[in-house]
Amino acid sequence: MAWFKRKEKGINTPTDQKKDSPEGLWYKTPSGKIVHMKQLKNNSYVSPDDNHHVRIGSEEYFEIIFDDHKYEELDANLSSGDPLGFKDTKTYTERIEASQKKTGLKDAARSAHGKMNGMPLVVCCMDFEFIGGSMGSVVGEKIARAIDYALKTKTPFLMISKSGGARMMEAGFSLMQMAKTSAKLALLSEAKIPYISLLTDPTTGGVTASFAMLGDFNIAEPGALIGFAGPRVIRETIGKDLPKGFQSAEFLQEHGFLDFIVSRNELKNKLTILLKMLEN
Repeated sequence: MAWFKRKEKGINTPTDQKKDSPEGLWYKTPSGKIVHMKQLKNNSYVSPDDNHHVRIGSEEYFEIIFDDHKYEELDANLSSGDPLGFKDTKTYTERIEASQKKTGLKDAARSAHGKMNGMPLVVCCMDFEFIGGSMGSVVGEKIARAIDYALKTKTPFLMISKSGGARMMEAGFSLMQMAKTSAKLALLSEAKIPYISLLTDPTTGGVTASFAMLGDFNIAEPGALIGFAGPRVIRETIGKDLPKGFQSAEFLQEHGFLDFIVSRNELKNKLTILLKMLEN
């Protein structure tokens, strides 16, 4: 018997023999554009039709930035403790273990050093998939140690931020990371070692209020949401309506908070040009 059946309006495959496309083969952007995942990956996870920048993690950024995807990770095994014995619907320790199992990450940031177009570079990148990219003690420590490595080797430092803000389960310990990382960056500035801050979607809360906006150059990806508090909180606080898109990368650049916006598929070359300019 043939695998198809002929009917008046065409050739129809029986329902029990229809095959669905494998999951994860295609990506649909917010504007409705459909792009094949292979094409998306080859374009640095930027939709070629509408320039939508898909949220990606540290592994993808390392692949984009480092030559031949070769790098050495720093402090890979740092993992959060539970200094406050925090518990809501589950314990903090359980949340950490669940996130580690789900993402394969130790915490919400990874750091590494390698070559970018032949130039040495230290990169610290946040992962939003790990408890919303929240900044806890481990994130602050990884950033601090990455800066120490940059100071020791006199290597430019790139911070890629993607975060919902401070990690509430660590309370004051989390907020202390704002001062800790800012102090480390001051040492980097004194040593005249370049620090570039890349803000991606989203960068909010205490991360925006500290290291994310302290770069020698503050740059962002197109369309990135960047802010401190949410629009509703701000509106209720100041009692006024807010401009449309006021927390977008484009709005911040227009008002002088960003130096420039760079598409991810041009990031590596733009960073290389910028660092070469600083060498002269």
